[in-house]
Amino acid sequence: MDREHRLKRLRFRAWHRGTKEADLMIGGFFDAHATGWSDADIAWFEAFLEEQDVDIMAWAMGTQPVPERWQGEMMTALKTLSYVPIAR
Repeated sequence: MDREHRLKRLRFRAWHRGTKEADLMIGGFFDAHATGWSDADIAWFEAFLEEQDVDIMAWAMGTQPVPERWQGEMMTALKTLSYVPIAR
């Protein structure tokens, strides 16, 4: 599968998690960062999306420790939460 197709597929998966909160967090993260991802980053995100939304959200918000497997630059970027749109 080529890079463009992988990214389209990942965008759909990131924005269709099952809850609005998870969609905004995970989909927002994808939209904010995916254009600069390497093939390794794409592979990381593909595997990461297999995790439960409640776990991903807890890791991003810092309410649960991040498993060693997911620690690194991508998780650091996810934890900023600056990409989550907030209606005012």
